[in-house]
This record gives sequence, C-alpha cells and structure tokens, in this order.
Amino acid sequence: MRYKASFPLFSTFTKDSTAIRETVNALYDSLKLQNCGLKKEVFAFAYKGYTTLLEKGAINKEGIITICDFSQSSRRKRLYLIDLVNYKIILNTYVAHGKKSGGEYARKFSNRPESWQSSLGFYITKRSYWGEHGLALIIDGLEKGFNDKAEKRRIVVHGSKYVGDNYLRFKSYMGRSFGCPAVPKKYSSTLINTIKNGSCLFIYHPSKNYLAGSTILNG
Repeated sequence: MRYKASFPLFSTFTKDSTAIRETVNALYDSLKLQNCGLKKEVFAFAYKGYTTLLEKGAINKEGIITICDFSQSSRRKRLYLIDLVNYKIILNTYVAHGKKSGGEYARKFSNRPESWQSSLGFYITKRSYWGEHGLALIIDGLEKGFNDKAEKRRIVVHGSKYVGDNYLRFKSYMGRSFGCPAVPKKYSSTLINTIKNGSCLFIYHPSKNYLAGSTILNG
C-alpha cells in the first residue's frame, strides 16, 4: 500500500534539514497535534526517523506513522496514528507501557527478555495474527541495543481490557503490559489493520541514552 502525496513530502527532503523542518512545521500545524498533546519535538523525531527509513527502503506502507509518546502520563491518549498525506489523525488513543517501566509514567526501558519493560525506538510493522489477546501485530525493532529483541520477547501490538476509559473509572492510571504497546480493545482492530505489513512505529521517551545512541536519529 502506497500513498501518493500532492507534493514531495518524503524522500526529496531527507537530505535537506531546512526542508524537513519546514515540512514538520507544516504537518504539525495542519494536523493540530498540539491540541492532542503531542509536542512538536516528538513529532520531529518521529518524522526524521520515518524519512530515514523511507530512504533506506525499509518502509512498505508510505504516508502512515504511529507514535507512542511515553513521556506523557498513561492517563493521556498518547498514541497517534497519523496519515501524513491527507493531514489526518486516524486514531488518538491510550497505550500501555510495561509493568516494570513505571506506574503512571514510564521511566525505565529495556531490550532484555523477561524485563517486563517497554523498548524505545523505531519499528517496522509485520504481519497480524490471532493469539491469546485476539488480533495482534508483530513488530520488528530496528535499533540494536534498544529494541531489536522485540520479536524474541514477543512484544506485539494488541488490545486489552486494562487500557481505556472504563479502566480509568476505577484506577488512578492505566494498566500495564509485559512490555507490549497494548491499546483499548475496541480500537485494536482498526489500528492493527491500518498499520500492518510495513509501516513505521515510533516509541518515544526523552531518555538521554536513547536520544544519543539511536543510529536512526543520529545517522
């Protein structure tokens, strides 16, 4: 699946930082991402990584990017599924972090199996399947040392009853996973079917270790 832009949003801008900055500003304002709680710097990181991966041919599904902003409280709708071409937020909803990443806020991250922590960085989505959580989505971590063990850890996108408005009616913050970016059950099919088979997923936190060590952001 490939989206066709009405102007050169993507590969022609990857080597021009000024053009990228202008494009980020235009997209951020058009999408009204500030109103949804996503900071411009987070979107800029996501877009920079997206264009890098696009230039490398890693993305099969252009024009779609999913951002999980783990700098925000789990009480916030901090997952953003964005259509970059049609200037549309397809979905803005809750997403869980790992049990041992923190409580209301995610603070610790790991690439280690059985850590029960979330892993930061860029992923490419793969195939969907039916498992213990219903429809789920395999994701391939692209950043060595940060998320490249995601498949080995069985980190997947899936729906869960411990994520959503109903859960917050009885709890002070959102439920947590074993490291998976779990979303409300009622939105999981829409999310998974939209982003599967080769789109870009970015899990963000302002961790100095990640921001300094990411080869995708710093390459």
